[in-house]
Amino acid sequence: MAQQRLQLTWYNKDKALIPTETGRYGYTWVDPSDPRYCETHTLIYDDFVQGAQAPKSDEFEYSERADHEPQDDNLLILGESGDVLEALTRVPELAEKYVGKVKVIYIDPPFNTAQTFASYEDNLEHSIWLTMMRDRLLHLKKLLDDDGSIWVHLDDVEIHRMRILLDEIFGAVNFVSLLSWEKVAGRDNRSVMSKTCDFILVYAKSASSFKNMRNLLPRSAAKTASAYANPDDDPRGPWTSGDFTAQFNPAENPRYSQRYTLVTPKGRTFEPPSGSCWRYTKDRYEELLADNRVWFGEDGDNIPRLKRFLSEVQDGLVPKTLWSHVEVGHNDLGKKEIQSLFPEETPFSTPKPERLLERIIHIGSNPGDIILDVFAGSGTTAAAAQKMGRRWVTCELLESTFKTFTRPRLEKVINNQDSGGITRTKGERVDATVEGLPDGVSPDDAAKFTSVLNKLIADDPEAKLDPRVKALKAAAKTRRTKEVVNWRGGGGFQVAHLSPACFDYDPALDRVMLTPEATGEVLVASVAANLGFSLLHPDDGIVFDGRRGNSLLKVMEGVATIKEVDRLVEQIQPGETVVLAATVVLDGVREHMRRACKGSRVVAIPDDIFRYTQGGEL
Repeated sequence: MAQQRLQLTWYNKDKALIPTETGRYGYTWVDPSDPRYCETHTLIYDDFVQGAQAPKSDEFEYSERADHEPQDDNLLILGESGDVLEALTRVPELAEKYVGKVKVIYIDPPFNTAQTFASYEDNLEHSIWLTMMRDRLLHLKKLLDDDGSIWVHLDDVEIHRMRILLDEIFGAVNFVSLLSWEKVAGRDNRSVMSKTCDFILVYAKSASSFKNMRNLLPRSAAKTASAYANPDDDPRGPWTSGDFTAQFNPAENPRYSQRYTLVTPKGRTFEPPSGSCWRYTKDRYEELLADNRVWFGEDGDNIPRLKRFLSEVQDGLVPKTLWSHVEVGHNDLGKKEIQSLFPEETPFSTPKPERLLERIIHIGSNPGDIILDVFAGSGTTAAAAQKMGRRWVTCELLESTFKTFTRPRLEKVINNQDSGGITRTKGERVDATVEGLPDGVSPDDAAKFTSVLNKLIADDPEAKLDPRVKALKAAAKTRRTKEVVNWRGGGGFQVAHLSPACFDYDPALDRVMLTPEATGEVLVASVAANLGFSLLHPDDGIVFDGRRGNSLLKVMEGVATIKEVDRLVEQIQPGETVVLAATVVLDGVREHMRRACKGSRVVAIPDDIFRYTQGGEL
């Protein structure tokens, strides 16, 4: 008996959705073979936007990231996410560039079922949402690199359904983590429960491959300084200490060799605490002792602790699943970032701060990698990716959002007109004392101490003049270094929009029809994409429109004749074949093509591209 997989089912799961109106949220159920769903749209390229990197200034410090080469192989698309993903995965020129090559996908679906689909019943709300996400996730999986990851950002409405859907598409074994992001700093006292977190589901194309490539988080210099010290002047440098005991459970893991009387260098003896054993055997303890890796306190007479040297720990921190607003910002910070760029506009209600995307992009990719977000909104993902030296692709459905926020924001980024977000970092707090801060006291600790002390003596003139208070302030004196610049502008991006639909279905006639836009270069590009041909550049002497291996494509608006077949066959080289796609095909032309060039064929537009009738019969 075949093993059964857990799957999520919903109303009309076997159906597909098409937009009811271009550039709007609203969808209609259709059969998956309906050309309005199946048609592959192409991209129509508009202008290319280029920026210049600003020179350095003595006013700032500059991070390593500020020296990254600005990327210009980026793509900003106006269009519906489903159609954009169809283009990226099916148009040969785009598929060659992006399929299996995207390192990080971040999506924050802008539609909330309670708002976008308010006119539908509950079963239709969730079914529409799940169908939309299912179709997009299938394409997104194709785009991921072997060690790539997808990060799906949701609130608590659909998170449980989405996890089962992701299990179904990516496989439960490729689940990486469920992250909780503290999206608000305050408390909503009007709520029964004040919602604090959004959630980000993380899946990988291959969990094992992702684990091998994922990047650790950088250590905070201030936290490191407070956590590590060197009270015994060990030549190996700063260290911290850890517990020298381990859990003792005779039923599961006896570890009797780790239960012994431990003798310190001063002759004091210790037995393992109740329910515990020593972390190491007696022989190993003596080796560590000889290597000065055991600490018995300042007086050398306390219970032992294991010394862990900063120089020997891994270069970074393993990410946790709880991301606080202190570390990566919150919605209010995201709003401020948008308002600083567009003071005259009203920002989205829940924009994401750049620091949140910075962490995601850092963990899952390296400079030069491709980042994808098919729900661009204000463009936070692309902005952060550009500032981090990554390449990116993003799209936005709503033209008003595209023109008001997405494109203008990214233009400001490359033109070095965006000093917010992750562009700059506050200078570090550093020691400014004469004698140096005591071991274990970081500059941030000292600054907080001074701040609290000033508040405590604010209304006490005598205390302010007290020599002891002055001495304490001098012993905790710090200063902040210059502001650090992480991004200096530069790079660029290609602006594009989706081609109009060329194929439609007429229920009254029960047949596929060409749309009024299906003419000229639009028709040629559409036919080539839907038949899997790469477009050829119209160089002098080339009569064909596309190529797929040894097969050449010619698209005709008009009648395919025997004379035209002979003309095309004369143009090909030995071993090549011809596909002639025409809007009208005369009797006998197909047979003549097969005889004139073995393996060649004639295609009628639209019937032989989408031979669809009601019910999906072909």
